[in-house]
Amino acid sequence: MKELLLLLRKTHQPLVILLFFVSSLFSQAFAQEKNKEYNYPQKQLQALRVSEAPKIDGVLDETIWQTAEIATDFIQNRPTPGPLEKHKTEVRILYDDAAIYVGAIMHDVSKDSILMELGRRDDLGNTDWFGVFLDTYNDEINGFGFFITPAGVQLDARYSSNGEDFSWNAVWESSARLEGTNWVAELKIPYSAIRFSSKPEQVWGLNFMRNRQSTRKGFFWNYVDPAKNGFVNQWGKLTGIKNVEAPLRLSLSPYVSAISNSYPYTQEGSEEIKYKQDFNFSGGMDLKYGINDAFTLDMTLVPDFSQVQSDNQVLNLSPFEVQFNENRPFFMEGTELFNKGGFFYSRRIGGRPVNASIDTKVKYAGYDVIENPRETKMINGTKVSGRTQSGLGVGIFNAVVGRQFATLENSEGNRIEVETQPLTNYNITVLDQSLKNNSYVTLVNTNVMRQGSTYDANLTGAVFRFANKGNKYAINGKAALSQRYFSDSTDLGYMYSLKLGKVSGNFTYSYSHTVESDTYNPNDLGILFTPNSIEENPHLQYNFYNPFWKLLNLNTNIGAIYERRYKPDAFQNFLIYSNVNGTFKNFWSAGLFVNIEPVKTNDFFEPRVAGYYYEFPVNNSFGAWVSTDYRKKLALDLEASYRAFDENDRHNFNFSISPRYRVNNQLSFNYSLSRSSRYDDIGYAESFDPNPENDDKTERRIILGKRDVLTTSNTLTGSYIFNNRMSVSLRARHYWSSAKYNNFYWLTPEGQLQPDVYPQGYDGKFADADHNINYNAFNVDMVYSWWFAPGSEISIVWKNAILESGNRVETNYFDNVSRTISSPQNNSFSIKILYYIDYLTMKEKLSKS
Repeated sequence: MKELLLLLRKTHQPLVILLFFVSSLFSQAFAQEKNKEYNYPQKQLQALRVSEAPKIDGVLDETIWQTAEIATDFIQNRPTPGPLEKHKTEVRILYDDAAIYVGAIMHDVSKDSILMELGRRDDLGNTDWFGVFLDTYNDEINGFGFFITPAGVQLDARYSSNGEDFSWNAVWESSARLEGTNWVAELKIPYSAIRFSSKPEQVWGLNFMRNRQSTRKGFFWNYVDPAKNGFVNQWGKLTGIKNVEAPLRLSLSPYVSAISNSYPYTQEGSEEIKYKQDFNFSGGMDLKYGINDAFTLDMTLVPDFSQVQSDNQVLNLSPFEVQFNENRPFFMEGTELFNKGGFFYSRRIGGRPVNASIDTKVKYAGYDVIENPRETKMINGTKVSGRTQSGLGVGIFNAVVGRQFATLENSEGNRIEVETQPLTNYNITVLDQSLKNNSYVTLVNTNVMRQGSTYDANLTGAVFRFANKGNKYAINGKAALSQRYFSDSTDLGYMYSLKLGKVSGNFTYSYSHTVESDTYNPNDLGILFTPNSIEENPHLQYNFYNPFWKLLNLNTNIGAIYERRYKPDAFQNFLIYSNVNGTFKNFWSAGLFVNIEPVKTNDFFEPRVAGYYYEFPVNNSFGAWVSTDYRKKLALDLEASYRAFDENDRHNFNFSISPRYRVNNQLSFNYSLSRSSRYDDIGYAESFDPNPENDDKTERRIILGKRDVLTTSNTLTGSYIFNNRMSVSLRARHYWSSAKYNNFYWLTPEGQLQPDVYPQGYDGKFADADHNINYNAFNVDMVYSWWFAPGSEISIVWKNAILESGNRVETNYFDNVSRTISSPQNNSFSIKILYYIDYLTMKEKLSKS
């Protein structure tokens, strides 16, 4: 430890000062921290059966509301856990054979104290809100959440061992309105929106939450201790619901859409760019069917994903693929079961064709690639999921992707089509058994079957968590076997991970051990960046949940990661990390981090040739961030970090600034500027074979380059919310990244860089400009959305996209923007109408007519 401190003091003295500051802050915090013990009993509420359903209008004027049992005396969860609320919240629950009804009155001091910024569905702004949580199987792991704001904006979520998922959407009714100094919420949650057992008398987990945004305080009806692990396991109980049956859950959501695309092209023998206009009309349908009281079939036929938000394209100089966010609703809603264990990366479905790389040097010599689609077309998708009375969750996911072809042309004008993606079936099967004490055991199988000679793939995995009775200590882990079936061989690989520690209380700790074999490959339906490794990770954390000094709370942690190569056994990486973040009493938040790599490490991935590695230099990094009070009209997020290397003048500096301005409760803007500068960065440039006639590909030689990589990203988003059902939003993003090479090196087998010496067999001449990259991505997404009926929407979307890349690196930002805007661009304009048809609602209307 003394040697490490001397090294840090000698090379990076600011880090020593920062570590001293952090340790001093810890000491002061420990001295002032005085935790209060709150032992609130678990609460119960009895629902009242009614013969006539109340009108959902935000007015609790029906007499039956006054006879129902009241849930009150909410308990503060943040910023100070434990105290009772000063401004009362009163909640009542009714039920009949069709739904449960929730009526809530939130008392306040004045109308001005009730903040009610409008937002889109599932989008919380600067607003108060009220939430209802239901654990319908009473397993203390899985649940539903339904939320409403004073402006009537709806939000809903699913809860599981994976956390909170707001991408789940249900069809339910709600209304909210102001009454003097109070606001009232009324909800109707039909049984078709949730799932529950067929027991004659139901006992559900239940909780309510109220957010008072003016004071940034959150309150739960049943106390939720932030120091205790888990969320659903800290709810109260709902009793009194008897003799209700799950209804026939059948709904259809047919859609029709029209899209106009304008894209650039060049005619043969001409460099003049022209634009071609395409028009397309399509239709499809989503279907939901309740197989029984527990299981639901969810199917999409001929899905249309043309209106989803554009991906954030980036310049990728790394040896790893870019992981994009999932924006397609079908893959976001109700997928918590399929995401257990982290074996499922949904962007594989409809993503890059498996055989997209076309060999025009040998197999298709003399041909040029004219067209090669980057995405595949999904034909249909099906999900079946649910949970039995015994707590067994079952999920089956299946999707079919159609064939895809690339078009090639030779010098004589002859064209051929080459299959890049065969007809492919993707399947996931999950069995998830809930156990006592917030524990579970899960079995996962993913399978990819491709038509023809292209290989198939399969993965079988297990995930578990076992906790003691008080959920204070836990052990969890997972293991998986991956298989790839080729025509003449099978590749087998495995991984396992084990983690144990203390998971509740102010002080928590854990130790994890992970092994991934050299042949483990889940990437046909999952994603893995760094296989072939063994990792050890001790982690210590201490959180302060009660206010002290000028802070409302403080979170601190320190840990280390030690990695070795699985095969052949070799040292890979060693990292010491620490983080501190908290919220001040003026509701500003801030954080610091330090990462130390005190020894040279071995990068086996950057060379991109098996058997080679690059000896990565000693380096240290630190950073900080600040976020101001979001209640203010103008708020600001700032972040900066610096990374110094024990190698010449190599260093990285990153910063971002993100102001947000709320004009009023309907109009708001967010802007984000980020800048990343990597000076004297070392990265892969090229590799070659000194003996092309030799079949031994292990003789390849690698050239690495020294480069300055500069990236600037600007993103502007704005939205105008007409009401809680209608909105228009705009998102514009410009991303500019350049890599300018200054020198090149031969990578020796010992991981060293040899300057200006090219190995035998290399006949090329390196020119910096030939490897320089100037990359621009510009996107505009403008969306108008109108939810004209429950579950029914009209959406109009305009998209603009520009991708520009070249070897000439621009030095002036505005010249670069001008060149980007004048580049060829794609434009699309689409209209989509989705209409929700519920069988029971339709049946009721027909019976009355």
